Amino acid sequence: MTLTQGIDMEIVEYLYSAEKEQREVIKITDKYPELSFAKAYSIQEKLIHRRELDGARTIGLKLGLTSKAKQQMMGVHEAIYGYLTDDMLALEWEPIEFNQLIHPKAEPEIAFFIAEDLEGTNITGEDVIRVTKYVAPAIEIIDSRYKDFKFTLADVIADNCSSSRFVIGSKWMSPTDLDLANLGMVMSKNGEVTQVGASAAVLGHPATSVAWAVNKLGEVGKGIKKGDIILSGAISEAISFGPKDTIHVQFSELGSVSFACK
Repeated sequence: MTLTQGIDMEIVEYLYSAEKEQREVIKITDKYPELSFAKAYSIQEKLIHRRELDGARTIGLKLGLTSKAKQQMMGVHEAIYGYLTDDMLALEWEPIEFNQLIHPKAEPEIAFFIAEDLEGTNITGEDVIRVTKYVAPAIEIIDSRYKDFKFTLADVIADNCSSSRFVIGSKWMSPTDLDLANLGMVMSKNGEVTQVGASAAVLGHPATSVAWAVNKLGEVGKGIKKGDIILSGAISEAISFGPKDTIHVQFSELGSVSFACK
């Protein structure tokens, strides 16, 4: 079936209502197997606009598939991106409400706070560092709307890359004051270590990941803006969590971030 404007909006409502009602749905490529990446990004934009109509404000980007190993496993050659809105920002001192989610997972990230607009198609990691005022430890909570967390790449792009919540730690540093490419990370659940990793897992350097996003947006005349928060990509595999669980991520030099779930 050909994807028309009307079908686009039908998919948007399908995904948006699934999130609002905390229920799984069947991936959209089961019905529309011809869904291209370009069309999926178009649906993603319409999904964000739908959130904005309900009062949400777009405040940045998140990156996915920033591990070369994961790209090879998925049979793709580049990362993907989605948008962050202000209603996704969670606070360390307030528990995450599990009943507002479907089947969440936590990923350790580094957040970039952008101090200047940046746009183009030849942007480098050095350019990203230049416009970044602070970096901070972060946790992204991904929560795909698709049944059993199973989807194709086009499905996940359309679903805003499983974006759900994110938490940012209290220690903010200039990116020039630490070795951003080689930060060690330990993620624990309920006091037990579940993942270890290093920031180099994110395309070799987290700023390289952000530069990729800027260049990708530049292909359609967009960029990142002063005030944006960018989550540069998962440093390790995501871990599932449930009610009464606590997730803690500790970085070397950059400090820690955590949340509790109820």
